[in-house]
Amino acid sequence: MDLSSQIVRYLGTETANTDYHDGQLRPAVGVHSYQVLRANRSHPDRADGFGWTYNHAPMLAYWNGRFYLEYLSNPIGEHVPPGHTLLTTSADGLHWGKPEVVFPVIDVPEGVYQGYPLPPYSQAVMHQRMGFYGAPDGRLLVLGFYGCAPVTLGGPNDGMGLGRVVREVRAGDSFGPIYFLRYNRHAGWDEMNTPFPFYQTSGDAGFVAACDALLADKLMTLQWWEEDRSSDGFYAVEGGKALSYYHLPDGRVIGLWKFSRAGISADEGASWTTGDVPSLVMSGAKIWGQRTSDGAYALVYNPNPDGSHRWPLALVSGEDGVAFDNLLCVCGEVPPRRYIGTYKDFGQNYVRGIAEGNGLPPDEGLWVAYSMNKEDIWVSRIPVPVRWAVDEPVDDTFNEVEPGGLIPNWNIYSPRWAPVSVIAFPSADNRSLELRDYDPYDYAKAERVFPESARVTIEFKVTARHTGVGQLQVEVVDGGGRLAVLIVLDADGIIRVKEGGHLVSAGIYRPRAWLKVRVRIDAGIHQFDLELDDRPLIEGGALAMPVRTVERLVFRTGPRRREPTLDTNRFEGADLPHADEPAMPAVFCVNYVRTGAHSLG
Repeated sequence: MDLSSQIVRYLGTETANTDYHDGQLRPAVGVHSYQVLRANRSHPDRADGFGWTYNHAPMLAYWNGRFYLEYLSNPIGEHVPPGHTLLTTSADGLHWGKPEVVFPVIDVPEGVYQGYPLPPYSQAVMHQRMGFYGAPDGRLLVLGFYGCAPVTLGGPNDGMGLGRVVREVRAGDSFGPIYFLRYNRHAGWDEMNTPFPFYQTSGDAGFVAACDALLADKLMTLQWWEEDRSSDGFYAVEGGKALSYYHLPDGRVIGLWKFSRAGISADEGASWTTGDVPSLVMSGAKIWGQRTSDGAYALVYNPNPDGSHRWPLALVSGEDGVAFDNLLCVCGEVPPRRYIGTYKDFGQNYVRGIAEGNGLPPDEGLWVAYSMNKEDIWVSRIPVPVRWAVDEPVDDTFNEVEPGGLIPNWNIYSPRWAPVSVIAFPSADNRSLELRDYDPYDYAKAERVFPESARVTIEFKVTARHTGVGQLQVEVVDGGGRLAVLIVLDADGIIRVKEGGHLVSAGIYRPRAWLKVRVRIDAGIHQFDLELDDRPLIEGGALAMPVRTVERLVFRTGPRRREPTLDTNRFEGADLPHADEPAMPAVFCVNYVRTGAHSLG
């Protein structure tokens, strides 16, 4: 492929095998993924207070020592009214409060579009490609867009919607009044037929100045074109969807849009040179680009040409903001879609990070937000600098980790009903990693990357807080996730191990008793040994697959997922039974993990 004409380019050789949710990609080391909102129709109090099951398009900011996350929501499906926008906050990015409505449901009166009467619609829906603006005076503005529904010419982003609204986020997480910042006047909407006043009528001169500064920012406002589509000369580029942008060291700006489109500007977005970037494989999902805290750059997107199956969420990195390499997995989990709905695409949808000027978290990580199956909201923290390998053998206890805090060097997948965290167990001075699972359709997962090895010994201590419910699957895998060893602590108290293609019984475990597990692997001869509490149980067992090397240890409270597949129709299916009710909890704790070189025989 000729890359000479591409504004940005991916130079790596890795590609995502999208037959697998993780693309068979190496993970970026140390990524933590947390579920912000788990939709719940039957028990709204356990979710957003409304029971709405279409939740999508999250945006992030960091302001006054807190994370802010905005997302839009509809009762059932995409562009199906009514719609509103909610906001939730977090002190650490891991634990999020109950969402509050920031832009409420409104009725839509009659209007005029290009000289033709626009019939009245009962209620609007929200659609926004931008969520926050950090003003020069330190104020934080939150924004949304009210679109018409049902679908007119192309949906709420077809240029026929009412316009963009804004309000101020105030200290203490209160909000100022709602105003229209920019009307879709060409579609017949103005001060006379919309429910909120124009921002210039505000008596707060500082708020008006903040809005004026935003309107003068050609980079920020270029994110609006898709919903606005006016021909008044406000936008330097027309036709691009979901702009993400960052500055290069020389001051030029790189812009990224859906469908592998990119641009470069030397005048802060007033004019652009644009072109296609076929080396970035994607479709109608968003791409996020950002300069990271170490001065390098990262692009986060779905490297999948199928627009209705958006997995995995992946990352490429580079030093100069133009050339990128090393395609890595950020999140490769796709839980079952619990609720049917219009255009609820499978996987990690519409990734967004913290835009330039919208805050810098003190932990220096790269934070991104996305929706899962367009019904749940998630965030991922990617450590900086981005790594895909570790050099030192693992010798992990959790005694220095703050309970409930970030867990260095571990990759964490933590749903709200299947949380992963460090707890003060068995004592305050002897802590453990806990996987607690009471989600009927998801699992908890923690994995540790260790040095790529053909021969390795892995030792860990684990306990089950019970038997009779749930299971813990422990895997040793290679860089692409291919299975070498599988050990299962099953619900019936039996330990099962995979030898070759067969799962065999290898002993029993007792609840609330610590079990020391030692595995010796020699990939060169495709064999492993297993000891439990220093007692040999399997010698010379056949690996599950003939891998060349291994480099990851995985703990997961359930079997690997195979569904959905690329053949799963996003429009078909049904609500899953009992999805709104917690299951009996399954709880497992890991006290330590160690790895070292070893050879069998």
